[in-house]
Amino acid sequence: MARIYREVVMEQMVLTVEEAMSRVIDWWGDLPPSMKEAIAQFRAQVGAAIDSVEFVKRALDTPVPETDCEEGLMVVEVDGSQL
Repeated sequence: MARIYREVVMEQMVLTVEEAMSRVIDWWGDLPPSMKEAIAQFRAQVGAAIDSVEFVKRALDTPVPETDCEEGLMVVEVDGSQL
């Protein structure tokens, strides 16, 4: 199944949060359950924030071309506007 930019953006945001949490507590193993719950809540809140802005939702619901999946995000044009 093709990925969409929304999934890529959320994945990168969550990875950034997880990395920051790990550095703050200097934890080299698995995060504690309370932090995992906080990350799950953050993921839900980011998804709700994305969905609350129709322009952003439409842009991030665009499929990611196969060749760009590993290289990161690229400029996408939606309704004539670059993102």
